Amino acid sequence: MTFNNRKYLILVAYSFISIALSSCGEKKQEETKASGKATTLNAEGFVVHPQVFASHYDASGSLLPNEEIQILPETSGRVTAISFKEGSHVRKGDVLIRLYNDDILAQVQKSKAQRELQVKIKERQAKLLSIGGISQQDYETTTAQIASIDADLAYSQAQLNKTIIKAPFDGRIGIRNVSLGAVITPTTVIATLQQSRVLKLDFTLPDQYKDEVIAGKEVTFTVTGSLDTFRATISAIEPSADVATRTLKARALVKNDNEKLIAGSFTHVNVPFRNDKTALMVPSQSIIPTTRDKQIAVVKGGKAKMQTVVIGTRTSDQVEVLSGLSEGDTILTTGIMQVKQGMPVKVTKVNKK
Repeated sequence: MTFNNRKYLILVAYSFISIALSSCGEKKQEETKASGKATTLNAEGFVVHPQVFASHYDASGSLLPNEEIQILPETSGRVTAISFKEGSHVRKGDVLIRLYNDDILAQVQKSKAQRELQVKIKERQAKLLSIGGISQQDYETTTAQIASIDADLAYSQAQLNKTIIKAPFDGRIGIRNVSLGAVITPTTVIATLQQSRVLKLDFTLPDQYKDEVIAGKEVTFTVTGSLDTFRATISAIEPSADVATRTLKARALVKNDNEKLIAGSFTHVNVPFRNDKTALMVPSQSIIPTTRDKQIAVVKGGKAKMQTVVIGTRTSDQVEVLSGLSEGDTILTTGIMQVKQGMPVKVTKVNKK
């Protein structure tokens, strides 16, 4: 027999063997389907039971001045006096800048002199009016002139006040941006004034914790570069969550009498929640994330049920389940990648911790 003939016979034999094996496999699959038996998943389980859980939420925040403004003049003018020192504390009402106002003062003096004259004329006219010496119209004309002068005086006084720039609240003033003799306009930033002995602490947290964040509650925080832990009191919470991030913005106030903290610092905020003695905690590996929600495989009647849950705080190895589970439920902690809805399950080991 030649080499080619032997090769041909081998290929024919191989083909018959492949067909036979394929037929046996198909027959076995048909028998399996006919018998109605599904593959049973062997996995470990966990019995859900209440636990004491002191939860908290770690958030990122920022320190802001309690009050902050850029000091700008209301009118244009030449700086004639600077009455503050850069970086110093100023009190509400302290004069910071004076602008040239001699022309306005002269107008005020003129108006006062005119008013004084009209008042004397009115007094004489009142006597003449009582005896019929002048008409009622002349008397009323003088009265109207006094009212007009009063209006001019009020306007001049308002213009005069704009040339004297005062601190609107107590605080620390920053670096000066103008010099004596400079001509400034309403767009010129003279300096920045910050109220730094009280600071605002702004931070965000998921909207599911809205009931845990109330005005008057105390939080703690740390800042980069310091080992100290500081305290703040929540003062306000936004009434609605951000539609993009589903988070709530909260604001707390921080006493900073020694000015150890500075505005603009990044903070790590710890928001304590109330202690829950009936928290349902499950192992982290039992949570099955999906595109829309979180699920847990619950074993009921020897079969797996994919239960949608709402989770809360996470620890290093556990997750708090807020809804979707009940005390006594057995959940899977292994075989998570293989389990499907309605699949037969055999729990080989039950963990309780």
